[in-house]
Amino acid sequence: MHFVSSILNADLHCHSVVSDGTLTPEELAARAHANGVELWALTDHDEIGGQQRAMAAARAHGLPYLTGTEISITFAGQTVHIVGLGFDAENESMKQGLRQTRGGRGERAREMAASLAAVGIHGAYEGALTYAGNPELISRTHFARFLVEAGVCRETNEVFRKYLTEGKPGFVPHRWATLRDAIHWISDAGGVAVIAHPARYNFTPTEEYALFSEFKAHGGRGVEVVTGSHSAAEYVRYADMAREFDLAASRGSDFHSPDESHTDLGALPFLPGQLTPVWELLADRIQQ
Repeated sequence: MHFVSSILNADLHCHSVVSDGTLTPEELAARAHANGVELWALTDHDEIGGQQRAMAAARAHGLPYLTGTEISITFAGQTVHIVGLGFDAENESMKQGLRQTRGGRGERAREMAASLAAVGIHGAYEGALTYAGNPELISRTHFARFLVEAGVCRETNEVFRKYLTEGKPGFVPHRWATLRDAIHWISDAGGVAVIAHPARYNFTPTEEYALFSEFKAHGGRGVEVVTGSHSAAEYVRYADMAREFDLAASRGSDFHSPDESHTDLGALPFLPGQLTPVWELLADRIQQ
């Protein structure tokens, strides 16, 4: 397999039941392989507990694999996600950092449930927990699934219009790791840090420029250019940002579920030309 070309069906961003996806690592590996993915990474939120399963499943399908995670950080008062790729999944510093990051989720979830109860929606914590399984990993997505199941909303998109976002019932902010922490955990474990889906953050141009500048200064090396939540115009915009900040370009569907995700594994357009694909930096970390 040639891992230098931008013409590669790489999918380096998706989620399993280990965080807030609905498929197992094994089911995702099979789906990625069936959809023609040529290089895959499982990037569960603040968790690397599914990495060994994902690697074994990828190997069984002959699917080249990169270790992955998606770390929640706070930057300029907002939650931002940093994807880590190609790191040592047994690195103790990273494991400890992710444990600390996950630690605040349970308390935050109980506050979210209390906020929903105040507007007449009861049992949300217990309901969300049936989807999460692990209280350490409970997230807004699990609450959204409960609200759909309970008939409060028809679909998860409606949930996020009416609940769980700033100014709406169920919203509770959470302070995550710092940008510096996340990049250092990834880099110290031998991986590459990537800004996930930058168009999704509600930053002013000045704040976005600050994010990219600080990311680069702390040793960050990549940005998702082609991802499930970006438009065609945003592919172009973030290709330009990648060139301006001398960052490698990544590509990933951010797939969570066959029923919820509008972009399937392996279904994205290729990276624009004249960019350094992030997998070029990680050629020696790809598991085959």
